[in-house]
Amino acid sequence: MGRLASRAKAVGVVSNDQAAWWQFNGHAVHGLCAGSELDQNPQVLERPALLLVHGFGASTDHWRHNIPVLAQTHEVHAVDLLGFGRSAKPAGLTYGGALWRDQLVAYVQERIGRPTVIAGNSLGGFAALAAGAALGTQAAGVVLLNAAGPFSDEQSASPGGWGAITRRTIGSALLKSPVLQRLLFENLRRPATIRRTLRQVYIDKTNVDDQLVESIRRPSLDPGAFGVFRTVFDIPSGQPLDELFAHLRAPLLLLWGIRDPWINAAGRRSSFQRHAPENTTEVVLDAGHCPHDEVPDQVNRALLDWLDARVCRNTSDSQPAR
Repeated sequence: MGRLASRAKAVGVVSNDQAAWWQFNGHAVHGLCAGSELDQNPQVLERPALLLVHGFGASTDHWRHNIPVLAQTHEVHAVDLLGFGRSAKPAGLTYGGALWRDQLVAYVQERIGRPTVIAGNSLGGFAALAAGAALGTQAAGVVLLNAAGPFSDEQSASPGGWGAITRRTIGSALLKSPVLQRLLFENLRRPATIRRTLRQVYIDKTNVDDQLVESIRRPSLDPGAFGVFRTVFDIPSGQPLDELFAHLRAPLLLLWGIRDPWINAAGRRSSFQRHAPENTTEVVLDAGHCPHDEVPDQVNRALLDWLDARVCRNTSDSQPAR
């Protein structure tokens, strides 16, 4: 399959005719690409592409307020991780950081084919960092928005891995029984529950709207969604963030929704500052767990400013003469 031809033009949930599909290890992966007249504007192709990666339970739809703005100056891709969104949810996969890292690495190499900045929120932030470290010079930059994942000195204290956030939200006792898991799953995918959970992690509730709620509810109706839900609670933590930072060669942007009640962003900042590479920029925003959707104008501005100052200049300098 050739380069994605579809272009997302408007803010909002991406419709099926604006998306394209890709196969990773035999499984269907939903992705999309947006751009500003890419075929007629070679300057855009000289800039790094952007790949946006959603968090737990979300999808490409969560970048609804970012893609149209970023696509005015960059080729922008977004992808649904296996097990989420419109992507396949097969039984028997070992869901976790290694799978999603490899999925993103393959997407960059097979679908984009040039230096790419990978940006991820929450669980997607960990996957973005792992992919950025694995890609080497093919990663033009990494952007972490309230990224999940432990540091080496936290792993023994946080054995629950990716389920930690959910355990703090709903309690670990309910996760032991398959029957209770099913009841919990049915409750969590109710629109009222989704809305209530989102309102807990958005400081400004303006964008907690019907469109966002439906974008999270709809994938939970897919075959295999409950199986993914059950396995995610037991996913291992993955490679520590400090080890990934040590292998990262690209510029890093840390975009903090500093009032995040789920990951204690204010407390985690010191660990990130201690371990992040020298080529790191920090931006602190008055927002919760999903700053890209809660305060998209601020995130878009910060990301574009960083790209111009720290990434695009380096990429253009390294381009061979035409």
